[in-house]
Amino acid sequence: MKKSIRAIVTMALVVAACSQTAQAVVYPLPPANSRLIGENLEITVPQDNTLPLEAFAAQYQMGLSNMLETNPHTDVYLPKPGSKLIIPQQLILPDAPREGIIINSAEMRLYYYPKGTHTVVVLPIGIGELGKDTPMNWTTKVESKRANPTWTPTAKMHAEYIAAGTPLPRVVPAGPDNPMGLYALYIGRLYAVHGTNANFGIGLRVSHGCVRLRADDIKWLFDNVPVGTRLQFINQPVKATVEPDGTRWIEVHNPLSANEEEFNSRAPVPIAIPAAVNKIISDNSVTSQAIDQALQRRSGMPTNLNGADTAAQPVPVPENSSAQPKEEPLTPQGINQPQATDAPANDSATPQPASAQPETSDSNAVTPQAG
Repeated sequence: MKKSIRAIVTMALVVAACSQTAQAVVYPLPPANSRLIGENLEITVPQDNTLPLEAFAAQYQMGLSNMLETNPHTDVYLPKPGSKLIIPQQLILPDAPREGIIINSAEMRLYYYPKGTHTVVVLPIGIGELGKDTPMNWTTKVESKRANPTWTPTAKMHAEYIAAGTPLPRVVPAGPDNPMGLYALYIGRLYAVHGTNANFGIGLRVSHGCVRLRADDIKWLFDNVPVGTRLQFINQPVKATVEPDGTRWIEVHNPLSANEEEFNSRAPVPIAIPAAVNKIISDNSVTSQAIDQALQRRSGMPTNLNGADTAAQPVPVPENSSAQPKEEPLTPQGINQPQATDAPANDSATPQPASAQPETSDSNAVTPQAG
């Protein structure tokens, strides 16, 4: 029965890819004793391609980092015509409650579990740059929402932009040129989940600490996430699962640099194996070679540790003109929009250190209003 369900999901992903929609953003939730979802896809870069990797990432609801981990030798500016690209749409759910929003900074993805739908919506994000980090261990809630937010830069931000020769106005008005985009979900006093006016930053460390999404992704969240929804920040570069059939899987992402030395070094950032992951991979059925290869590759794709040395084989997407990205990043018009109709969670926010730099000091973020 499980194989039949997976086959149906796989076919849905392929159909979505061929129709230029982003239906693959919504996954049916597996049973409680399973965390493996989705299937990887494989596409062929068209012979007449003139688009950057970001265009392909946007089409398939990926961040740039997701695509580069899986396709490490691909030219970011112009993927080689005729080359193959793997779309990493197979995932291991984070080791966190299946409730509300989970933001995993390490893999630069947002997971949303709409109540009563038995689905999970997975969206790529941009996060805070080094020294202006997005929170990595914080459970809070969505305090308020606002369409067409203005942006009031902090004094420190003004100083940075003046030093760069691009001074900012006291308040940046709402609109397409606003770096907060057209929608924002405010979190406590310092942070927000919001849009962006620069899609190339999705999958990168580019913000002053807030979480950025592409325009259509943040609009979908704005329309579907109730105020009061539980929101948890985590930092899990390594995820692992034991599936009902006994197979053990590991998914490894490049950890975020913790300091300037790691950021500037050509050496890989060291990986710490959490106790929960170590418990899963410390089994007689797991080969040390499989573990070592997964840790070295850091492909961002689930890898079977029971004798297989690669991730699951991707599903080829038929080559046709309608399966290729357009000049502008595609919108998730085909998203299966589950409605979150249950009462929102009522978790209390955990305040952040006063020294943290907010992405915005908009008065609506400081004094949240129900949205």
